[in-house]
Amino acid sequence: MPRFFTSAVQFDEAASVGSAVIDGEDGRHIARSLRMHTGDALTLSDGAGTDYTGEIESITGDTVMVRLTDKFKNRSEPTLRVTLYPGMPKADKLELITQKAVELGVTKIVPVLTSRSVSRPDAKSVSKKQERLQRIALEAAKQSGRGIIPEIGKMTDLESALKTAPGKKILFYEGGGEALGALVSPDEAEVSVFIGPEGGFDAAEVQLAKQYGAAPATLGPRILRTETAPLAALSVFMYITGNMQ
Repeated sequence: MPRFFTSAVQFDEAASVGSAVIDGEDGRHIARSLRMHTGDALTLSDGAGTDYTGEIESITGDTVMVRLTDKFKNRSEPTLRVTLYPGMPKADKLELITQKAVELGVTKIVPVLTSRSVSRPDAKSVSKKQERLQRIALEAAKQSGRGIIPEIGKMTDLESALKTAPGKKILFYEGGGEALGALVSPDEAEVSVFIGPEGGFDAAEVQLAKQYGAAPATLGPRILRTETAPLAALSVFMYITGNMQ
């Protein structure tokens, strides 16, 4: 069933009926690309963890009116909140990381500029990249049935990220660290995950992370690429906390 996000939702709890409006790009997609018609079923999410089922009531140009018939808590959102801080990688690797991390359940992604980051975009490029990554996050959230659209934060430096990172802080380091099973419990509520760029973190950055309470961690004896490590880590986190069942 096609799935869309919209905040233009009204729902009468007592009558278990409501209405919603979809317009803009999604409205055009429904009307022109999917060629949906009156009576066709779809699922809507308000972006705050609540889903609705309904059917199209009318299509006028690119504006779609939907009659809602049920409201329920989204069943795909993990119990664990994960903020991912990937070291700024080269080329389009951050796009891949964003898409797959959203599918795996990440809550927020904040690109981090580190000492070994080869890619160092200027302010204009950063703004454009952030907009594109947010669109990728939106599409991945639709595809994977998410109840929220994970936020793409502005690129920042490592120390600023460490200062503001929520929950338990974990930094993956090829120089060694604790196993995730020793750092994350099944009832863990929130973690912040730091992944180095292609060259990894240097020793000074690891020491800085420790000063801010981050625990060095390992994903095993193999050296993983910067685009592989966050996806492996997220999978393990979700498994440990029962969000892969």
